[in-house]
Amino acid sequence: MFKKGTKLYSIFTGTCPKCHEESMFKNKNPYMLTEALSMYENCSNCGTKYKIEPSFFYGSMYVSYAVGIAFATAAFVISFFVFNAGIHAIFISIIATLIVFMPVILRLSRTIWINFFMHYNKNLAKK
Repeated sequence: MFKKGTKLYSIFTGTCPKCHEESMFKNKNPYMLTEALSMYENCSNCGTKYKIEPSFFYGSMYVSYAVGIAFATAAFVISFFVFNAGIHAIFISIIATLIVFMPVILRLSRTIWINFFMHYNKNLAKK
């Protein structure tokens, strides 16, 4: 499912969408908030330019909304069905989940967005 060469591999590992060898982000820890969205210009393995055009990653805001809804839904389901929480506790759990996972959501949305436009090329991968 998450084998090298699949879009899911690139999305969840944050690697180059073309060669799946190098990380797109300068710091692997998304919770280093000052560097959470700091990306390399190009892949050091295959030379792929990540920013296809100026303001390319603005489109990832739409993906971020959908990913945030998925996280909020998961928080609701866990709070309501697993813990049988009340409406106020559910609201607080959704807000807390979105705040805690915001750096992860932002990175996921960027990797999903770039994978819409770039595809894996096994000839570019390291042997």
